[in-house]
Amino acid sequence: MTTIAITGAGGRMGQRLIALAGQHQLQVVAALERAGHAAIGKDAGTLCGIEPLGVAVSSELGQVKPQVLIDFSSPAGTRAMLARCCAGGIGMVIGTTGLSEADFAEIDQAAKKIPILWAPNMSLGVNVLFKIAAEVARMLGADYDIEIVEAHHRFKKDAPSGTALGLADAILASTGKTRDALVYGRHGDDVPRQPGEVGMHSLRIGDEVGLHTAYFAALGERLELTHKATSRDTFAHGALRAAGWLAGKAAGRYAIADMLGI
Repeated sequence: MTTIAITGAGGRMGQRLIALAGQHQLQVVAALERAGHAAIGKDAGTLCGIEPLGVAVSSELGQVKPQVLIDFSSPAGTRAMLARCCAGGIGMVIGTTGLSEADFAEIDQAAKKIPILWAPNMSLGVNVLFKIAAEVARMLGADYDIEIVEAHHRFKKDAPSGTALGLADAILASTGKTRDALVYGRHGDDVPRQPGEVGMHSLRIGDEVGLHTAYFAALGERLELTHKATSRDTFAHGALRAAGWLAGKAAGRYAIADMLGI
């Protein structure tokens, strides 16, 4: 079995990763949390409602060397884990969003030493959406207006979502544009749509897990591509599948598209 470590073990995503790991033939050998967290010292399995795993939640990897570490944390947490994994030759699956250009530069540098897979969304369906939306944008051409609408739960901090930006990036790359073409919402008395712009709109409503729609519209017709997540387990399963796929890979920067062969 592939051995893995999971950061944020006391959080919702961390607990689901631990609970579901066995379904992907993965063995959790380390469960990490920040120092002082209430989960420190607890058995990782008991913490997430399954049989005890004999792995206590800790703030350090110590002498444990998993094949892959799954990181859904903060930019600062990801930077710290990058250094640790590089030093230990541990592959990384990174689901952290809100990363800066400097953070991605660090990831690229680390990928010269270890295999790293980063994705703004670990859902396999979302990553297929990225591919399809890019192809649609390329085929329809400049006569079609493009708008992206995303919705998440009321507690989400960042907007637009990392997934929406990933969707936009795929569309922009396929049409030869940069993020300068993005327009974040509209407000005012005289803000007509400009040729070539891509609209971005964020909704924060109730307990919405994740909804992303790309609109392609001309005068007389509209094409809509939508992905709706109904359970956070979708993201956990994608990350765990990525961890199993990444184990043993050569150093380099990978994406879910590489795993899917698209």
